[in-house]
Amino acid sequence: MPGLPLEGLRVLDLSMWFAGPMGSRLLADMGAEVIKIESLGHIDPWRGPARVTPILIERMPELASVEKPYNRSAGFNLQNRNKYGITLDLRTGRGKEVFRKLVEISDVVLENYSPRVMESLDIDYPVLTEINPRLIMMSLPALGRTGPDRDHIAFGQTIDCMSGMAYLTGYPGEEPMLQSGLSYGDPLSGMNAAFAVLSALHYRRRTGRGMHIDLSQVEGLISFNADSVMDYTMNGRVRERMGNRHPSMAPHGCYRCRGEDSWVVIAVSSDAVWERFCQALEQPPWTGDTRFSDLSSRYRHQDELDRLIEDWTVQHDHYDVMRILQPADVPAGPVLNARELTEEPHLNERGIFETVTHPEAGTHPYVGMYARFSRTPGSIRMPAPCLGEHNRYVFGGILGMSEEEITELEELGIIGTEALPEQQGGMF
Repeated sequence: MPGLPLEGLRVLDLSMWFAGPMGSRLLADMGAEVIKIESLGHIDPWRGPARVTPILIERMPELASVEKPYNRSAGFNLQNRNKYGITLDLRTGRGKEVFRKLVEISDVVLENYSPRVMESLDIDYPVLTEINPRLIMMSLPALGRTGPDRDHIAFGQTIDCMSGMAYLTGYPGEEPMLQSGLSYGDPLSGMNAAFAVLSALHYRRRTGRGMHIDLSQVEGLISFNADSVMDYTMNGRVRERMGNRHPSMAPHGCYRCRGEDSWVVIAVSSDAVWERFCQALEQPPWTGDTRFSDLSSRYRHQDELDRLIEDWTVQHDHYDVMRILQPADVPAGPVLNARELTEEPHLNERGIFETVTHPEAGTHPYVGMYARFSRTPGSIRMPAPCLGEHNRYVFGGILGMSEEEITELEELGIIGTEALPEQQGGMF
């Protein structure tokens, strides 16, 4: 059986939270050997707190008797599957020494700290490239490695706001939304990072030289907001919030259906699609109203039109609306929650979900591969690592350290498998 596309590539992953771990996860899914590095005093905050707290028990009663909640985080376990996990205190001389040995035999170092962190630890690119000139270093700080705001820190919501995306998110006349269910800057930054790493590796293959990649998460997200930027630079027009409306389609919206919190989206792009829409609804009287006779008229009277359409959709299940409109070539689809997604027949037929057993979190379906390679199909080969789970494999098996050396690092607190009690976690 052929190996995976990135088999033989070794990545040292220092990143935390969402963006960086997603970028390295995309590489791991395609076969790269990704080694996630944390310290006992600063675990990835997406793991959650080091100890079960009353607030955590109130939110998740099932964790009341759990000793290591940081090995059970859903978000962490998704974004860090297919990776090895080690602990290493990079603030210590011994920790840096071990890290440098790993750099010697690795292809990529990926980190998403603010620029001052790697410099203060004395393991920034000028230092690491002396150790390994072929090294690709991916840095994805919030605002890039240069400029007056280089050391500012940010979360995904902050990046959404600073990229202009949050300003466009919401309904006309209302305040902008901080985020719309997901911090878009995080996954987009992860995808940008993975692509940039592959581009640098292709360059290295041609030249033999590594490089340092400076990827600003804010700038990466601005590129997905470029149409509103160009609307201003070309037309002097600041695009405002539109809710579910569209600049050139009508009707275009999200409509309530039968049942609690049940919705469907419908998009009518032309007069021809409108005619098919009316026929699918069996021509109720209001479809002949002159206010809706053409696209420009419908656009001017969207409030009235949306109310009439919703009077029809509330009589139907959201899937039924799709089944009525799709055969008529009218774009429509149900708004699915997490339960409906995991039960969706089409997705399950395609095998998007894979069942994974984690030694502490248990057995659950996970979202699987994002692309299907005909010759080298990928899969979730191993669950996300428990804290320090692969210390002996990496330090002993890869670096060739003796059991005595590994034990000494444990006794010094440089490596281990239990987070320090004062460790503060983030989102569980």
